[in-house]
Amino acid sequence: MQWGLESNACCELDKTSFWADPSDFGDIFDVSHFIDSLRDEVRIIKRLPKKFSRKYGFQAFQMSPVSWSNEKYYLEQILPLFSKHKVVHFNRTDTRLANNGIQLDLQKLRCRVNFQGLKFTPEIETLGYKLVRILQDKGPFVALHLRYEMDMLAFSGCTHGCTVEEAEELKRLRYAYPWWREKEIMSEERRQQGLCPLTPEEATLVLQALGFDKETQIYIASGEIYGSERRLASLRAAFPHIVKKETILDPAELQQFQNHSSQMAALDFMVSVASNTFIPTYYGNMAKVVEGHRRYLGFKRSVLPDRKKLVELLDLHQNGTLPWNDFALAVRQVHEKRMGQPFRRRIIPDKPKEEDYFYANPEECLCEGTKCEDLVGPSNSSTLH
Repeated sequence: MQWGLESNACCELDKTSFWADPSDFGDIFDVSHFIDSLRDEVRIIKRLPKKFSRKYGFQAFQMSPVSWSNEKYYLEQILPLFSKHKVVHFNRTDTRLANNGIQLDLQKLRCRVNFQGLKFTPEIETLGYKLVRILQDKGPFVALHLRYEMDMLAFSGCTHGCTVEEAEELKRLRYAYPWWREKEIMSEERRQQGLCPLTPEEATLVLQALGFDKETQIYIASGEIYGSERRLASLRAAFPHIVKKETILDPAELQQFQNHSSQMAALDFMVSVASNTFIPTYYGNMAKVVEGHRRYLGFKRSVLPDRKKLVELLDLHQNGTLPWNDFALAVRQVHEKRMGQPFRRRIIPDKPKEEDYFYANPEECLCEGTKCEDLVGPSNSSTLH
C-alpha cells in the first residue's frame, strides 16, 4: 500500500501505568530483527532525528487514534497530519485498528508483524526456552494463566472470595488511580455477568471437572497472586505438581527481570504458547495473544472458559444443588467447542469490542485462498446482528 509520502515509525512503551515498568521496547523485543524483518514494507527507525527530539525542544503533535478504525481513516484523517506536523505521537495504540473489514494485504502485514517481526530478546528467549525444556522433560503440562493479581482485582472491582479488609484495600487502590474512570463497582453483579477472573478456588474445581488429576503438571503463568499462598491452598491440595518460574529457576537467573513486569510476562508467554494445554482464568490481552499464537502453531489446545456459565454452575454445585458428576459433565459440555478449534472470527457490526479480536483468531494468517474454507469452513462464519 502506498501512503503518498515517506513515513517513519518508532515506538515506546507506557511507563506510567500501575505496573510502573521502566522497560523499553528494546528490553523486551529484538529491535534489529523487528526492523530487518519488515524492512521491505515499513521503514522503522530506532529514534527520531535530533531536530524532532523532545530533548531539543521539539513538541510533537499528540493524539489518540479512533479505536477500531480501518485504513480509510488513517489515509484520509491521519496521513495529512504527518504532512502538517512532521511527527505525530499516538499516545494510545491499543485496539486502534479494526479487527475486520481491512484489506487482505494489510491483514497479512499484521500477520508478519505478529508472527515474524516480534521476537523476544536473546536474554528472554534463552531463559524462556530453559523453562519450557525443564517442564517438557517432566512430561505434558498445563499453563494456567491465573489472572488473580492485585491490579486485576482492583480495577475490575472483583472481590469474590476476598476478606472485607482485602476488598477495602482493592477499593482504595482503584480510587488512588485517577485515570481509572469506573470507581463504584458491584462485585457480585460483575461476577454473575462473567466479567470477573475465576478465583484460584473456582479454577481448581473447573480443572478437576475438565478431567485433570493430581498427577497433572501445572505451570502458573502470572505475577504475585493476591492473597498469596492462602489463596493457592486448594489448588495445591488438588494438584501437588504446581510450579511457577520462581520455583523452577534459580533466583539469580530471574534477577535481571525483577521489577520489570513486561519482561517477566514474556517468560510466561513463552511457556504458555509451548504448553500442551493453555487455560486462562480471564480473557484479557495476554490470553488473547497466546490463543492467537497457539492457533498459528496448529490449533494447539486452548480451553477458553465460559465464565458466565461457569459462575452459574459453580454456585449451583457449591450450594449443594448440583452434584459433582452433573457439575463435571456440564462443565465439559459447555467447553466442547471452546478448545481452540478452527472457526471464523465472530463479527458483531457496530460492536467491535464484543467481537473476536484479530490477534486472538488471526484467520488470515492461518491459511491461503480456498484452503481457508477447508480449514474453518463457510458454515463456521458467525456474524451476529
